[in-house]
Amino acid sequence: MSHLYYPKELSWLAFNERVLQEAQDINNPVIERVRFLGIFSNNQDEFFRVKVAEIKRKALLKKAEGDLKSLNKYQILIDNIQRQVIKLNDKFNQTYQQIQQELKKNGIEIITHEHLSQYHQQWLKQYFTNKVLRYTQPLIISNLIDFPSCIEDHLTYLFVELNNQNKYQYAAIEVPCTETNRFVLLPKEKSSNIQKIILLDDVVCFSLTDIFKGLFVFDDITAYSFKITRDAEYLLSEQDLDDSILMKMSKSLKQRLHADPVRIVCDEQMPSRMENKLKKLLGFTSYDSTSPGSRYRNFKDFIKFPNVGKVNLRYTKWPALDNQQFCKYNTTFEAISEQDILLYYPYHKFHHFKEFVRQASFDPAVTSIKLNIYRVAKKSQIIGSLLDAVRNGKKVTVNVELRARFDESNNIEWSKKMTDAGIKVLFGIDSLKVHSKLCLVNRVEQGKIVKYAQVSTGNFNEDSAKIYTDFAFFTKNQLIAEEVDNVFKFIEHSYKDVHFDHLLISPINQRKRLNQLIKSEIKNAKANLPAKIILKLNNLVDKKLIDKLYDASNAGVDIHLIIRGMCSLKPGLPGISERITVTSIVDRYLEHARVMLFQNNGAPLVFITSADWMARNIEDRVEVGLPIYSPPLKQQITDILELQINDNCKARIIDQQQKNDYVSSKNLKKLSSQREIYQYLKQCENHD
Repeated sequence: MSHLYYPKELSWLAFNERVLQEAQDINNPVIERVRFLGIFSNNQDEFFRVKVAEIKRKALLKKAEGDLKSLNKYQILIDNIQRQVIKLNDKFNQTYQQIQQELKKNGIEIITHEHLSQYHQQWLKQYFTNKVLRYTQPLIISNLIDFPSCIEDHLTYLFVELNNQNKYQYAAIEVPCTETNRFVLLPKEKSSNIQKIILLDDVVCFSLTDIFKGLFVFDDITAYSFKITRDAEYLLSEQDLDDSILMKMSKSLKQRLHADPVRIVCDEQMPSRMENKLKKLLGFTSYDSTSPGSRYRNFKDFIKFPNVGKVNLRYTKWPALDNQQFCKYNTTFEAISEQDILLYYPYHKFHHFKEFVRQASFDPAVTSIKLNIYRVAKKSQIIGSLLDAVRNGKKVTVNVELRARFDESNNIEWSKKMTDAGIKVLFGIDSLKVHSKLCLVNRVEQGKIVKYAQVSTGNFNEDSAKIYTDFAFFTKNQLIAEEVDNVFKFIEHSYKDVHFDHLLISPINQRKRLNQLIKSEIKNAKANLPAKIILKLNNLVDKKLIDKLYDASNAGVDIHLIIRGMCSLKPGLPGISERITVTSIVDRYLEHARVMLFQNNGAPLVFITSADWMARNIEDRVEVGLPIYSPPLKQQITDILELQINDNCKARIIDQQQKNDYVSSKNLKKLSSQREIYQYLKQCENHD
């Protein structure tokens, strides 16, 4: 049966190849291409920290159990991943070289310390002394230190070799990117209009002698960059029963600092003698990945490449749109009372949601506010409004998901601050992550409590709302709002029986309802009635649901899938998935909204949801799918889906080999869905 499913790990790498394609696309502004290199690099790091680390743990477990058949399966997968990673690294390096040439054509040059003019050498010596030296702390390698535990996985290091009459001393230097800018803009020389940029890595390399002289004797000194990637998994101890969940999480996060490394990436110019020494010091095994790379490691910082040069080297800004319904009324509550409202970030302003919470924080009629937090900004105006609400005598309840990967520390800090302020802070359910994005406001109107609900496909995060596409739905429909309140009750008291007629809730009724919706389309197809399914998801890897889609395809249901990331379903298999097409869109915004449309014999059922079709989202998380009942809003979502299906600029075909060929625009007018959606929504908002 394995031939029916594409390995999810390799599919994830195929997704990241699509990100790399955006860096390769000469039609994209060159500085944005640089930033896509940063996104690609950041994604690769996360892939090794999560996916590869998980495979490594499973392989080691099977080895310990003596299960050689399973061990061999994981080893084959690791080998396939390694081959694909090497291929992508080669493409990455070629792309970076091409982009450097394009930057130079536009008056921007990234230079190394070997190519500094006399003027820039003198300037850089002063810069290093005044701005960088104070943050430079060499780690001298000896038997006195535990070297692996001193190296963190989110940082760039230089591995330094000091040679004194063929006797070698080694050291590691952290490139201090958190204390000062990774990109140093060199002053322009009188004879040139070129803006030269040198990376902090090279600034430190240029100053190596100054760092070590007087303290060490050496004839020669060299340095090459490296970084490691550690296993991001951690264990919550079942011991220490008296510990709060906050204390357990804080302790467990420290495991990441000392977790086993799963990858080392070093400068391809690093001599084999130094590379072998480094691997030995870090304790690398045959299950770990070693990748040669370009001169610089931690390309994720290139996401923040400086805005230099002409404005046409960057994306033309699309100003976020005001929602006219919100703008027509004095308060957000009046606007929502008039009709349901749908926003689509980042095309619409996130300001409207912030204003909803801000007004609730001091509205005399509001009695309580409830909110789920999965990821929030480090400087969150939303939490600021919740703190104000407590000061104004409102009852505020916030469920914080402490296990939101890589946001745990931020969420722990906010939890402490909110608890100190008097907010009732919940930490969800031990066995389930709370991934739903809900806000509920209780308001007294004509002597009765009226509930206002907001359901979103994305986080309440001011930062990600600028780059992630997500739907946010506001309603005063009491049937929906009551069920949103029941989700909060389920989170707080998971042992209580709660019932849902409208919302699709993981793990309560989500799988059952999805199966029913697919089965209904199958029934219609067999009765020669119109039958179609459109799904827009981040990931599709749940084999049980994939099998249901295969069944639907065989029954005659037309299925179009828009999958941003992992897709284990194989379209076009004879007799299995011939009626299924899959595309993936990667563009300036990260496609994050999850949408489901079932044709339902001409009366379409449309849902927005926080859940991808993965076993963890269906069974191991609290997720919410929302039916859209408003005909105009249902039509708006349908129109947006149609634009995405017809994209022939940024859409790739996901075939059985996941080759990432672009959808052909031959003989067709070019259509970039994100650009068209912006124009479509702009027209919708101006219509009134």
